[in-house]
Parts: sequence; C-alpha cells; structure tokens
Amino acid sequence: MRGRTRRLTAGRGRAALGAAAVAWAVAVALPATAWAAPAGGTGGAGLHQIGTERVSVAADGTQANDDSARASITPAGDRIVFTSYANNLTPGNTGRNDRVFVRDLTTGQNRQFGGSASGSPMLSSDGQVLAYLAPRYANTALYQEHLTRGWTSAYTCSLFTCEASMGANETHQAFTVRFRPPEPNQRVEVRSPDTGALQTVDIIHNTEPIRPSISADGTRLAYQDGGEHDIFLWDWAGNTAAGPIEGPGVAAELVQLSDDGTKVVYLSGPDTYVHDVASGTALPVPGVKGLAIDPTGRYLLHTTSGTTGPAPLTLRDLETGTDETVTDRPATAGIDTVSAGGRQVVFRSTAEDLVPGDTNGKADIFLRTLR
Repeated sequence: MRGRTRRLTAGRGRAALGAAAVAWAVAVALPATAWAAPAGGTGGAGLHQIGTERVSVAADGTQANDDSARASITPAGDRIVFTSYANNLTPGNTGRNDRVFVRDLTTGQNRQFGGSASGSPMLSSDGQVLAYLAPRYANTALYQEHLTRGWTSAYTCSLFTCEASMGANETHQAFTVRFRPPEPNQRVEVRSPDTGALQTVDIIHNTEPIRPSISADGTRLAYQDGGEHDIFLWDWAGNTAAGPIEGPGVAAELVQLSDDGTKVVYLSGPDTYVHDVASGTALPVPGVKGLAIDPTGRYLLHTTSGTTGPAPLTLRDLETGTDETVTDRPATAGIDTVSAGGRQVVFRSTAEDLVPGDTNGKADIFLRTLR
C-alpha cells in the first residue's frame, strides 16, 4: 500500500493527450423528440405511491419482450436510464441490440438512444445529459446526449478502456484512459466545472479498472488503484489525491462517492465501510455488501456479504441504523440506483411476482418507492 498523500501534475486546457490518443467528435442536432427540462426542483417527488412498479414497459404499459438490465435513477427520482434488448419499448424499434432507454417518470414516456450499448449507462445529476459506451468504428466511444438541447458528443478511446463518471451536468465529468500496452499506467481526466479545462490524475503501474466516481459539483473524485487495492480521494482545488482512505495495509474495493461528495463507500473483507470526508473516519457496516449510496450520503443500499449474484436488497439509514426491505426477491443493483433521501430504489429482477401481470418471463427493471 502507498503513502497517505500524493501531489499530482495538473494538465489544464484542451491539449492533445499524446500516448492516450483520445479524440472528441461532436455532432449537433435538435431532434423533434427532445424533452423539456424538469419544471421544478422536486423532480419525481410525490409522483409515485409507496410500493413497487415495473418501469421497463412501453408508454401504454406493454411489458418488454426481452431482457432489460443495468438501470440507474436521477437524484430527483424523475428519470431512469436502463438498457434492454426489447424492441417494443418505443415505437418503430425493430432492432435486437442492447439499447439505451431513458424513461421520464413524470410522463411515462421512453426515449431510445444508440445501439449495441456496453457497460452501464449514466444520467447526470440534473437528469439532462445521458452518457453510455458503444462501439465507434473499430473503437469504443463514450457517447453523450443532451436530452433537451439535442446535442451529441462522442469521446473515442482508441484501443483503450473507457470508464466515466458524471456530476451535475455535462461540464462535471471524469474520464479514465488506459495507456497503450505494455505501459501499465492509467489516467483520470477531470473536466473543470466552470471552464471545461482538464486536470489529470495519473495512476502508475495499474492495469485494473479505476472506477472513477465524481461529486455533483465536480470538485471531488474517488478512484481505485486496482493494482494496490487502494482507494484515493482527489480534490480539484489542490489537484491532490489523499489516501489510501482505508488506511495502509488494508485491501479495499471502491463502490461509490456520494453525489454531495461527503461519503465514500468501499468494501473491505466481508464488511462495508462508509468514509466520512470531513472527519476522515469510516463507519463500519458489518456483514453486508454495499451496492450504492444515495446522493446525500445517508442511505446505503446493500445485500448480504459474499453475494455474487441476484439477492434480496435492503436500504439502511446510516443515521438511525435501521434497515428497510427494498425487495425480498433475488435482484441486482449498482451505483446511482437510490434517489435523494432514500426515497426510491431502482433494480433488476427476474422475479415474476413483484407486480401483477408479469408474464414475459424476462428480466425487468423495477422501481421501489419507499417514502
């Protein structure tokens, strides 16, 4: 394990990245199907009654005719993004690729984006920008779509691994670039929340996923040095990464930085830990596997420690220590699946008895409203 603080070199401006061979391609369009921005700051609050509903359905309620997967929800709980092989969730879709769908929970409408998506799609904290990985020519690209303004951009990773994290909007981003083999280095590039300038975080002798997780305001970034099994917390102001936050000599795996940048969730051994950035201390949550944390850092979504497949999901209030069942059926969930205040949780399950009329025999996306 490494020492507790690193000073990093800042890379400002939009200069070329040399060995990283990364390019931006931008196309501007104003599709007729562009959505209006949310009318207020409450988002999905009050839109859904307490209980479970299926969201991988067409606007008229028709159930998906193929598997759906990899969902996440905005902090306001007004939009959900998921992938699906189904071709009946939007009109005129006859493709069979794993496509990206954004569901507006205020209207029940779906919009489809791209094709052959890989990895987990993301929505910015304000729900205005969608990002997802997909093939681009002979490479992989991170596509971004602004849901109301209509522009599209593509970040192409030529022969390299793409990873990304999004903050409040399109200017709050972190991208991971893996250098060309045999050089075992990686770089995280963080775009300025104000100017679009870049700062870079170089992780030396690491070939494992970095799993960047950025705060909504773009000023903090948690990332993992997979080679050392360490977790670091980077700060924009000083371009400094402190850590390992789990302490020397302890192996850890990053789960997520909360949207407000106050908590870092990580796994170590059979337990989950919630690191408080302000105090530098960690709250142990014994015997559970943390999956996600809500944007405020108060509610932890977890399952049983050691779980490697679908399992029941539970939401813990870290202030009171109380648990609330999300589902007692086998299910899966990843980061960004809990809305602010632990009000809603989105998850994937093949269970057929969560809602009436589930007869498609496929994996579906469900929304559990808890309060």
